[in-house]
Amino acid sequence: MPRILSRFTFACRCSLLLLAFQCAQASVVTAEDTFELSAEQRDRCLKILRDGMKSEEFWPSIHAAEGLTLAGHGDEVRQHLEPKLPSEKDDQHKCGLARELVRAGDRDKAQVMLDILAGDDPYGHVHAAESLYKVNEIGDGKAMKRGAKQTKNIKLHLMANAALARNGNKRAMNRLRTSLSDAAPETRKIAAWILARIGDASDIPQIRKNVGSSPDAVSRAYNEHALASLGDAAGLRALVANLQDDDPAIRTYAATFAGDAKAVSVGPKLIPLLDHENIDVRVRAAQSLFVLSRLSSK
Repeated sequence: MPRILSRFTFACRCSLLLLAFQCAQASVVTAEDTFELSAEQRDRCLKILRDGMKSEEFWPSIHAAEGLTLAGHGDEVRQHLEPKLPSEKDDQHKCGLARELVRAGDRDKAQVMLDILAGDDPYGHVHAAESLYKVNEIGDGKAMKRGAKQTKNIKLHLMANAALARNGNKRAMNRLRTSLSDAAPETRKIAAWILARIGDASDIPQIRKNVGSSPDAVSRAYNEHALASLGDAAGLRALVANLQDDDPAIRTYAATFAGDAKAVSVGPKLIPLLDHENIDVRVRAAQSLFVLSRLSSK
């Protein structure tokens, strides 16, 4: 009997220690995963996004529209962008407008991008495939599969495969993963950017290798941010460092991926970027601040 009691006591102690450890871990996770915007900060972010959407700089205005939708103001985005679409002549710009209208809730506008992708003029093909990937639309898949199969235009090849893979096409996903080991750094970079959002932890080892073989700072940042999005701690540390990079483009990418990586602990480090002179840095910081504050409130 004493032996049985001793084992029982030992088991109880182990259980209590395990419970204490789990509670400690939970408190750490809660502390790291808590981030709230003050009312003043929220208003400031909204102003940056609303002003940005009205900017004369087209792509920053589209990015600001995305941020507003993610902040829960898709109705404003539709009201502002809808009148612009019929008169837009540039197919790439039409893809941007249609994409954000779809993201804001008007799924019918996906047809604009599908028509451009299926059209004879290649000018808008990459933008159409990329935008359709971002809003998870492929139509009947025929034009997307043509784009994915061809390799003359490698960006179209990758973006079309991205759209198909996000829609569950395993062959397309395999092509993307093969592209992570491509001889061309640009191909590896784009593949990492895509897999950051639709890949998984199995992609981390190759992307780590690609960080070391990156030919320039932007390519390196793409790979680092992909690692962060896939849950790699070193990648997240690199992303945080990139928020202070001298190159506004790298700061912009880092601010964007902070939200994609669901890196709630990074939230406070984004607030100083709201004062940055570059509009895209400000817009992407405001966007991710809304994303991270919403994640924290769930």
